[in-house]
Amino acid sequence: MAAGIYVGSTAGYSGKNMVIMGLGLRLQKDGYNVGYMKPVGAMPQERGGVLGDEDAFFVQDVLGLDEPSNLVTPVLVTQDFKVRAFSGQCEEYMPGIVDAYRQLASRHDVMVVAGSGSMYSGRYCNVDGIRVVKELGLKAIIIDRLHKELNYDYLVVLKDTLGDNLAGVVLNDIPANFMNEVEGLIKPFLERNGVRVVGVIPKDPLMGAIKVGDLAERLGGKVISAQNKSDKVVENFLIGTMQVENFMTHFRKNKNSAVIVGGDRSDVQLVALEGNCPCLVLTGNLYPNDIILTRSEVLNIPIVVVRDDTYTVAKKMEVILSRHKLRDVIKIRQGAQLVSSSIDFAYVKEAAGL
Repeated sequence: MAAGIYVGSTAGYSGKNMVIMGLGLRLQKDGYNVGYMKPVGAMPQERGGVLGDEDAFFVQDVLGLDEPSNLVTPVLVTQDFKVRAFSGQCEEYMPGIVDAYRQLASRHDVMVVAGSGSMYSGRYCNVDGIRVVKELGLKAIIIDRLHKELNYDYLVVLKDTLGDNLAGVVLNDIPANFMNEVEGLIKPFLERNGVRVVGVIPKDPLMGAIKVGDLAERLGGKVISAQNKSDKVVENFLIGTMQVENFMTHFRKNKNSAVIVGGDRSDVQLVALEGNCPCLVLTGNLYPNDIILTRSEVLNIPIVVVRDDTYTVAKKMEVILSRHKLRDVIKIRQGAQLVSSSIDFAYVKEAAGL
C-alpha cells in the first residue's frame, strides 16, 4: 500500500494547492510515482461530460495525472448534497472514500490527499478532515496561513485530536517583519507542545497577484483603455482618496499596486499613470477625461471602470487578492519553488514512511 500524506489547513484559502503541487512535483522529481486524491470536493465542475472538482482537475493536470473523477473525488458537495445532508438524509460516505483511496493507492508509491476548507469542514455529514485522516491512516500536514495572526491554539488542539497522525504543520505567508517572532517564539512554543513545524513559507507578493483582465471581471467592471495590456499583474492596491502630495509618498513605496480612485479625481489619476502603476480602477461608474484616456493609451496602462464606490471596491480587492486561485504557470513555478525551499522534505518523507 502506498504511503499517504494528507494536506489540510486551519481555514480555507490557506495555500493547500500550492503545498500539494509543490510536494507532488518534488516527490515526482525524486523518482516516486505520485497519486492524488481530494475525497471531498466543494467546487463541482463538469469536464468532458464528467462531474468532478475544479481544484482536483487542475492539480491532476499540473501533476500529469488522469485518474477517474469518481475515484479522485468520491464526494461532491452540490446544492442537492447539502439539502439532503441538512435535512438528515446523510448517507455514510466514508466506505466509498476508503474504497476509492485503496484503488488509487494500489497503483502509486505515495498518495497526496487534499483537504477541503478547514479540518472540520464537512463535519455535518461526517466527512471532515479529522475523520478522513484517521479512517485512511494518513500522516497529516496542516497549513496555517498568517491572517492578522497565526492559529497556534488551533494547531495545539489538532495535535491533541490527531495524535501521531499529525506529522507537522506549515506556517504560510509569513512577512519578513514577522519572521523573527515566528522563529524565536511561535515555532519553539508549538514544538514544546508536540507540534513539529515542517516549514515556514515567506510571504511572496507574486502568489497573491492577479491579472488586470481577471481583476476587472471579478470587480464587475470593464477595461476601457490599453486593453492589450490586460495581462499586467497587480500585487496590491492603493486608495487614492487623499491629497496628491500624501498620495505620492505612499505610491512611491507601493510600485506594483493598482490605484483605486474616484472617476472625478483626475489629479491623482495622472500622478498614478505617470508613476507607472499597473492599472487604474475608477469608481462610481465615472469615466475619465480625454487627457487621462490619452495618457493611459500612450503609457500602456489599463483603466478599469467599476460601478461601486471606492470603499466597497477596496473591500472587494482585499478579498480577491487573499483568495485568488493559483492558476498561472508563473505562479505554479514560483509556488513549487517556495515549497521546495521552505519545507523539510527529508522529515516529511520519513514521517510518511517513504
